[in-house]
Amino acid sequence: MYLIEPEAVKCIEDDLEELLNFYEQSEPLRIKLRTTNIIERVFREVRRRTRPMSCFNNRASVERIIFAILTRQNKLWEGKPLIKNFSKLTQNT
Repeated sequence: MYLIEPEAVKCIEDDLEELLNFYEQSEPLRIKLRTTNIIERVFREVRRRTRPMSCFNNRASVERIIFAILTRQNKLWEGKPLIKNFSKLTQNT
């Protein structure tokens, strides 16, 4: 793999300690940290909002729509914890 994607391998090697840092957390918190559900939810929302539009005039119009969707999502999340009961999960770490 190193010969095929040397830059990717070097990036992983350089940041390996950071990448594996979540293993130092408690089991319940580790399960929450390793998931990509939050990102997947945002992608689903973008698809849900853009599919009915079917076509766009240009790249700038797509970027404006996606920016608006992401901005709205960010406002909905503002002030809300990403992980419910985070304080309970971190007590034993």
